[in-house]
Amino acid sequence: MTLSKITRRFAAGAALTLLAAAAHAQIKVGVDLSSTGPAAAIGITSKNAMLMWPKTIAGQDAQYIILDDGSDPGAAVRNIRKLITEDKVDVIVGPNITPAALAALDPVAEYQTPMITLIGSASVVEPQEGKKVWAFKMAQTDRAMADVMTRYMANHGVKTVGFIGFADSYGDSWLSEFTKFADLRHIKIVASERFNRTDASVTGQILKLMAAKPDAVLIAGAGTPTVLPQRTLVERGFKGAIYQTHGIATPEFIKLGGKDVEGTLFPTQPVVVARTLPADHPSKKAALAFVNAYEDKYGKGSVTQFAGDAAGVYPRLQDAVSRALKAGKPGTKEFRVALRSELEHAHELVVPNGVVNTSASDHVGLDQRASVMGVVKNGAFTYLSQ
Repeated sequence: MTLSKITRRFAAGAALTLLAAAAHAQIKVGVDLSSTGPAAAIGITSKNAMLMWPKTIAGQDAQYIILDDGSDPGAAVRNIRKLITEDKVDVIVGPNITPAALAALDPVAEYQTPMITLIGSASVVEPQEGKKVWAFKMAQTDRAMADVMTRYMANHGVKTVGFIGFADSYGDSWLSEFTKFADLRHIKIVASERFNRTDASVTGQILKLMAAKPDAVLIAGAGTPTVLPQRTLVERGFKGAIYQTHGIATPEFIKLGGKDVEGTLFPTQPVVVARTLPADHPSKKAALAFVNAYEDKYGKGSVTQFAGDAAGVYPRLQDAVSRALKAGKPGTKEFRVALRSELEHAHELVVPNGVVNTSASDHVGLDQRASVMGVVKNGAFTYLSQ
């Protein structure tokens, strides 16, 4: 036998050995969520959805290690460092609040571990350079949500808006994106205020907004802390339309807000309004299947957008892992690098909250099929046509 034939047989045998080893390897998924603290309403439902994930990914046994960061960015970074250095995970899922996701860029880039976040802000993935090349995002961007919201405002006669948002990167992102689309549609922001997630009162800020006499007020926050400014607006007699962001879509928002949040207008994704989506929406089938399964397990009316985002992580991983296994064995740097690369190649992948098409320059991959308007009607989140 010639040396070249021996070499070819050796290479073929090595490739088969690599694939066989990968076929029996366990994929480790490290998860960081805010299951307690101000963002708990978001983190708990995300965790619930993850507990429904299958026990295998692309035919490989999967281990899911879920940690709570208490809605604290510092704790999130500690959790992620532990998951990477001690638990040797192949991918990070989370965090689900923007400040924590931005802080997490350091460890995931340092250890070359892909991260699929559950936040709304695009700041963690844009621009695609430096540390951000290791980050991906499930939720629709604030930019796309601001687009659909301002289009609805313009179509319904809103000319002036008062803005009140979280005093953090979530509020920063929303003010920036909303301002761009408001300018485009000739909507003037007549007053801008901020509040903290843990504030007990926002009366001063609300009085300043109302003094500007806007047609509508936009509250840019997430989870149950968003109820406080809305309740204060109602109590102070504001008669204009009240808009919120996609960060409100939890049962706790409606339960805590009660009659004060009835009529709230907000942009959202398919899962939240799955049952009232138009029949031809491309994600309706997947959204409904998830909603039915989730509510069978956790109760009627329990589903959230955040649960839908978490549910979508699994098909994203299934899609990318199936290809990444050809490059390396789980638990190795080669596999992590390949997984990051393959997460950039989702094509028309239907998930509960939209249709994903990623690339090297787009680590979200959602288009306007993932953005719809909703309204709180009779104590439920309902689809609202433009």
